[in-house]
Amino acid sequence: MEIYLPSDTRVHDVTERMKACETGDIITCSDEALFEVIKAVMVREKLTGLTIQLLDSDHYVRRSITSKKRGGPPQDRFSDRQEAVIRALEKVLAHCEKEGVHLVGFSDELVAIPSHMDDGSGFSAAAIDIDTSGIYRGADSRQAIPKI
Repeated sequence: MEIYLPSDTRVHDVTERMKACETGDIITCSDEALFEVIKAVMVREKLTGLTIQLLDSDHYVRRSITSKKRGGPPQDRFSDRQEAVIRALEKVLAHCEKEGVHLVGFSDELVAIPSHMDDGSGFSAAAIDIDTSGIYRGADSRQAIPKI
């Protein structure tokens, strides 16, 4: 169902109308301040499955937000947020390469070595332990990885 809220709608009325909505409902308005109120109510009340739209004077959609509940990732793939983290990690690793930093894994440790001091053995007085927050696990600990 599409519901239009006029510019003079009070916050209490917005809250009541939003709570009465069902999944798939679209709430529209033409006032930017009211749009922000509707958005705040949607977030505060944790209403999911709704779409809010800000319309211009010709009734075209200027802004649109759809709320959805963030669930766990499907068993066979990463969530969108996890994929974004992986892309960010790849950018960091590319930056390490650009700045001449090599990463070397030892059992359950990850160390950084200046590339000009890395002879391939991974042993260097200049090596710095990387705090991986328990995320990195070396090949020796493959049995310790919990199944998700």
